[in-house]
Amino acid sequence: MLRKSLGLLCWACVLASSLLLLSIATQAAPDGTTYHIVRRMPVAGDGGWDYMRVDPDAHRLYVARGTHLMIVDEVSGKVIGDIPDTKGIHGVALATDMNKGFTSNGGDMSVTVFDLKTMKTTGVIKGVGDNPDSIIYDPQTKRVFTFNGRSMNATAIDATTEKVVGMVALGGKPEEPALDGKGNMFVNIEDKSSITEFDTKSLAVKGTWPLAPCEGPSALAFDSAHRRLFAACDKVMVVINADTGKVVASPPIGGDPDGNGYDPSTGLLFAVCREGLLSVIHQDSPDKYSAVGNVTTQFGARTMTFDPKTHHIFTETADFKAAAAPTPDNPRPRPQQIDGSFVILELAP
Repeated sequence: MLRKSLGLLCWACVLASSLLLLSIATQAAPDGTTYHIVRRMPVAGDGGWDYMRVDPDAHRLYVARGTHLMIVDEVSGKVIGDIPDTKGIHGVALATDMNKGFTSNGGDMSVTVFDLKTMKTTGVIKGVGDNPDSIIYDPQTKRVFTFNGRSMNATAIDATTEKVVGMVALGGKPEEPALDGKGNMFVNIEDKSSITEFDTKSLAVKGTWPLAPCEGPSALAFDSAHRRLFAACDKVMVVINADTGKVVASPPIGGDPDGNGYDPSTGLLFAVCREGLLSVIHQDSPDKYSAVGNVTTQFGARTMTFDPKTHHIFTETADFKAAAAPTPDNPRPRPQQIDGSFVILELAP
């Protein structure tokens, strides 16, 4: 009888411990409905903005600012470095295994190389294509790829020698790319509303697939466990099977996004939209998705970067004054950015 009572007591302890662990796990998992702005970093500085990238190990944010690259400490929110003379900069690629950074300079068809530790320029690569926009580093091939808007191609650069080693014709205007870690590059083709895949070693195109109901795909994220691609489009996020090229889902999001992200630990998808919204979607299964809701950010915030270690999202914008009256030369004037008002927004659950 005593042994039976002790056994029941032990099972009760196991059950209680399991429930406690489940409770802790549930509390620790970020919930998309609770994401909100936890900090505003008023880093100011001149110029507009485009892509931003986080280095979760170094706790740094790299922010493209028109003619220069700002480097911001993720913890303090302070600017700790600035790479000058990056005319028309769109983005940055980080080759952390080589202690190198690379910027895509759309204004003069070049890539600036800089040292990640000293945050100083070490070289400039010329002739990389017309209007290099997105840029990414592939650690498998030790190559940096720029995606060139006006020449409608991608340029492969050897990150060791810092020499151009090849080009890939894409047949349309490329936007953001994604790597699958198995030697394949995927890139959104904005003006064709399609996605193209090519081999990062041979540079051979492997296929192009339509993204309907998507129009004008911009940002691209990847789920390596389920091999699903997420292309952010106006009002919709299309989910693509990376092995077949087929669209398998199209959950709704806000309008005019230019940044998205995926958190594999929670199954949450994010898209930042210019109208001042962070759209959050949950991955119920690889081919099924449900809208969690929209989080208010600030007008103009439409690019983002996701820190997988903290689960925090960073986006960027500024204050604006009303647009000027329409004219025959400018029938649809945009609101004007107020000087010195640039800010990085940090969102967390």
